[in-house]
Amino acid sequence: MTVHDPAHAFVPYPPATVAHASTGPLSGLCFAAKDLFDVAGYPTGGGNPVVLALSGIKTCTAPTVQTLLDAGARFVGKTVTDELAFSMNGNNAHFGAPVNGAAPDRITGGSSSGSASAVSSGLCDFALGTDTGGSVRAPANHCGLYGLRPTHGRVSLQGALDLAPSLDTCGWFARDVQTFARVADVLLEEDAAPLPREVRVLWPADVWALLDPDVADALQGATQQVTDLLGPSQPVNAVLESFDTMYWNFRYIQGREAWMTDGPLIERYAPPLGPGVAERFAWSRAVTDAQVNGARAFRDRFRSHLAALLGPNGVLVMPTMPDIAPLRTAPESSLEDYRNRAIQMLCIAGLAGFPQLSLPLAQRGGAPLGLSLLGPVGSDRSLIALAERLAMAR
Repeated sequence: MTVHDPAHAFVPYPPATVAHASTGPLSGLCFAAKDLFDVAGYPTGGGNPVVLALSGIKTCTAPTVQTLLDAGARFVGKTVTDELAFSMNGNNAHFGAPVNGAAPDRITGGSSSGSASAVSSGLCDFALGTDTGGSVRAPANHCGLYGLRPTHGRVSLQGALDLAPSLDTCGWFARDVQTFARVADVLLEEDAAPLPREVRVLWPADVWALLDPDVADALQGATQQVTDLLGPSQPVNAVLESFDTMYWNFRYIQGREAWMTDGPLIERYAPPLGPGVAERFAWSRAVTDAQVNGARAFRDRFRSHLAALLGPNGVLVMPTMPDIAPLRTAPESSLEDYRNRAIQMLCIAGLAGFPQLSLPLAQRGGAPLGLSLLGPVGSDRSLIALAERLAMAR
């Protein structure tokens, strides 16, 4: 860590020299990386003391981190992650809870908690995170940031710790869309099939029906901005079969892959796991072959359903999360209830592998509230261009 850290966003590793290009498209910007990414000179702890003890000092840097360094961005440290990236709250039993720079009395969200904390607290210009079940989108909502879950596989996760590889993605945070777009120019090649300038604005009525009325009211101004710029919305149903079906099939896939990734470590070393994380791994261990095979078949059907719904020019406009961030004092049972409600929304992009961009366009009770744009596979840069247009129109 090379910055003052009042937000407790960074893992307090001894600083190591990480060279960056003296010029480039990201020159003048500084960034941090979630402690899942290898950076030469640092260990990779994954939010767990046993993983940290086994890590050793890395001699190679993850390609995505190296790409940012080669573009002139300056690395300032590795950020706290929820334990083994298997949480959405931002509370790590071993390394603490980073501070939400936009709402200090509320959680950051996770598992990219430290990255969102560092950016929202002004400790760096942008930061890398990962998103499996919502770990970029949830903190972006909670901390008032732009955050992208990209098309699955579009940004490299080589040199990063896995959770559930068929769901894991590499995203990032920024406070403003201009900085966010500069990073996109470096990490994303051009969209293979970009959205046209005139898009179909789709309103997933089934997803919006999950919100309490006061949350929907708080998002009304932001949704009006979208329709004023892009045109009236068309109501659709995004969900296939039911929210329960979506939720459980997502969880079966995530759970099986999480256990395949971390189960051997857990069985060999019996590491102490924090509240919620221990229970999720125990549940994951019990997922059956029949459950995961059925879930994978459902995922294939859902991808086809969503691709047909969006076509080449459709964009879902939807809430990022069920509400603003819960209070830091909320009990674990309340946080778990919130997480399960959130997965019903978040699993849409997760199951499909399609890109979802959360925009910090609303507030409720003085805390940030995000609105999302979800587009067809490979439309990542087009979604960011829409966000730039929205920012210019405000």
